[in-house]
Order: sequence, then C-alpha cells, then structure tokens
Amino acid sequence: MSEACGADRPGDATIRVRGLKFRSGGQDLLEIADLKIDTPAPTMILGPNGAGKSLLLRLMHGLIPPSEGSVRVGSGGTAQAMVFQAPILLRRSVASNIMYALKVQHVARKRREGRLNELLELGGLARRARQPARTLSGGEQQRLAMVRALANEPKVLFLDEPTSSLDPHGSQQLEALIAKVAAGGTKVVMVTHDLGLASRLGEEIVFLHHGQVREQTPEAEFFERPRSQEARSFLSRHLVLP
Repeated sequence: MSEACGADRPGDATIRVRGLKFRSGGQDLLEIADLKIDTPAPTMILGPNGAGKSLLLRLMHGLIPPSEGSVRVGSGGTAQAMVFQAPILLRRSVASNIMYALKVQHVARKRREGRLNELLELGGLARRARQPARTLSGGEQQRLAMVRALANEPKVLFLDEPTSSLDPHGSQQLEALIAKVAAGGTKVVMVTHDLGLASRLGEEIVFLHHGQVREQTPEAEFFERPRSQEARSFLSRHLVLP
C-alpha cells in the first residue's frame, strides 16, 4: 500500500536536507551537505542508475533513517505521502482500498463517503469502484495508488518512478493526474527516468550523480544549459525533447 504519514494539520511544504549521509555495506551511498526544496511547483529528481534517487526519496519521506544528518519536511508536522513504482493494493474493491486509507488516516466518518467519491472522480475510477483492485490495468492500479495516497490530503507527495512500467496511454493518464494534484496545491517531488515527462511537469530539477547533488536548477535551464559536466554527459546520452 502507498505509505503515508503526517499530522492532522499539514504545514508548509519546504524540504530541508542537512549533512545527510547514508551508508550501507561500508560504502557511502548518499552524501548531501545541504539541499533545500521550497518551490511550490513539482521538483523532479534525475540522474543515472545508482545515483541514489530512490534512496533520497525514502530518506526524505522518513521510511529509513539516515546514517548522519537530518531531513525536515515542513514544520515537522506536515502531512506527506509516497507512491512507489509498483503499487501494493489490498485484496478488495477499488472503493474499499480508498475507504481503508481514509479510516487509517482518521478522516472523520461523516466526510469519508464524500471524500471517497472525490478521489474516485479525480482518478477516473468512479466506474471501477466495485471492481477488485488487483484486476485493474497497470495504469488504473497506479492511479488508484495515487488517489489513495491523497487520503490524508498531504502537503507533500513523493513519487518514485510511477510511470516506468506503464504503456504510453497509461503513462499519459497518470501524468495528467499528477498535473491535477500539483495544480491543486500539493507539492510533488518525483523521481523519473522519463526526461520528457520531467520537462513537461517539472519546474525545478535536482540532479544526482554518485550520491551527490550536482545541480539544482530551473527546468528550462537544466535542459538547455546544464551547469555540471555530469549533467551534460547524462543529457547527451538521452533523447530529451524533439
């Protein structure tokens, strides 16, 4: 199931990373001295395989503790959620998956039915409400995971390669949903290998290489005039945009 955590009253969406290190097997996999994410529009985390992108996302969401340093999301009581590359759905209907999340997040009983309908409509799943969740298509499952993660109305939503296993149609529908969520005021921080998607949705790019932040720049500047040699080499190996 999509992980979510936070307080009853979401705070601001500023993310601050300081002196962060993560070690495993005697190796430093991530080392970030200072990173501040405070733009309200989506932030895309890019980099080659093994750069530490998904690891950073898990550390920011609090799923794993750092070896050193700190991560702070908002005021410390900011509601947040995360959607993974492969959604984990309960063996029950689409509506029941969302209702379960609403109960777990302590949404008031009188609000649950209305909120359920809102989320079903947002995800384009109203006609699938009674269908077993695990019989949905891949794109529909990922949209269900997305709206279920919104049960606690998070101020920050972390997305880890949500479109990587989808066909073009499913990816397009999920991209449209992400855009709606971001337009609604939720801060989106997303790891992706799809550079076209990153350019279309992102306002800011955080580029990782060998566990370190090499660039944090506006989207247009990153794709047109990358500052670091690592980013230039990375982009030269990919078809970015026509």
